[in-house]
Amino acid sequence: MPRPISATVSVSALAHNLAAVRSHLDQTAAAAGGVPPSIWAVIKANAYGHGIEQAVAGFSKAQGLAMLDLDEAVRCREAGWGGPILLLEGFFNPSDLEIVDRYHLSITVHQREQLDMLARARLSRRVDVMLKLNSGMNRLGFSPAAYPAAHERALLLQQQGVIGSIGKMTHFACADGPQGITEQLAVFNSVTHKMTGPVSVCNSAATLRFAEVAVGSESQAHWVRPGICLYGASPFADAEAAAFGLKPAMSLRSEIIAVQELKAGDSVGYGALFRADRPMRVGIVACGYADGYPRHAATGTPVVVAGVRTRLVGRVSMDMLIVDLDPIPAAGVGAPVSLWGEEGPSVDEVALAAGTIGYELLCALAPRVPVTRDA
Repeated sequence: MPRPISATVSVSALAHNLAAVRSHLDQTAAAAGGVPPSIWAVIKANAYGHGIEQAVAGFSKAQGLAMLDLDEAVRCREAGWGGPILLLEGFFNPSDLEIVDRYHLSITVHQREQLDMLARARLSRRVDVMLKLNSGMNRLGFSPAAYPAAHERALLLQQQGVIGSIGKMTHFACADGPQGITEQLAVFNSVTHKMTGPVSVCNSAATLRFAEVAVGSESQAHWVRPGICLYGASPFADAEAAAFGLKPAMSLRSEIIAVQELKAGDSVGYGALFRADRPMRVGIVACGYADGYPRHAATGTPVVVAGVRTRLVGRVSMDMLIVDLDPIPAAGVGAPVSLWGEEGPSVDEVALAAGTIGYELLCALAPRVPVTRDA
């Protein structure tokens, strides 16, 4: 019998979350009297741990997909995706352009060297480009001073038949916090306002809180790039995903594989971090940090056993963790455990207790955990 741990990915939840974001954008555009933006569903990092093929199915009504890896882009095409695919980091060497050309991919261009490689390329068709501005995050993108020249060079390559459409994009650093997007948006607008072409500035947080800046017009299309929200997790520390009508798309489940009776003063787990202050029962769960559960999750992290909310106690080890069974006196070996997802705590709750974010937990699901697809 296989070890009793598994993850389930709900394709219907992915589709629901996309529809929820679509509805939010449509309502915002209607209120502003503009054109709703198109959606690039971001499926980088194996669709945030959910699987490329599941994401292609769940996001079938998105206008485009966005990711980092060429291999994942190819998998999308092989899974039947025929729409636009944007490579968010562009390409890294000239040979990558062969795959870009063959699979009709769009690329982010964020540095001079990429323009150099495009100028030397021999492509069978024009490649659509999103030219990235570094508006203040200081990761990728041309500086405000260098952007106009990069845009002019892209226009020249367009005239030479290398580049197709030329879009404008940036990435907000603080859309999820009190600083917001005002400063970076002002930089973006000041540099690009006279340039035509598609516009893309909104990630998950900006899509949910500042969607008005993504409303397009008849003359200029806008695209948003939601990621984590499409998987039913929140980009905000102060708002739950459910507040936006989102459903968890991944559920991580296991079982109790042993029960221990503790006396007052007994400890459990490595380092004896938890010591019972009274007689109590604890359950040993087949899940540990080698499965992707965070080792630094502390005593008190929420867990659901047999439908009842309880807590993690002690240190998470490689293959096991320990839960308090006192709230569930009937629970024993074989009792179902929901670690996060549909029947359990949200992944954001677990992440908060572990001092991290839901993104990390979803992406860190280990290959040894079997994943099933739930329509």
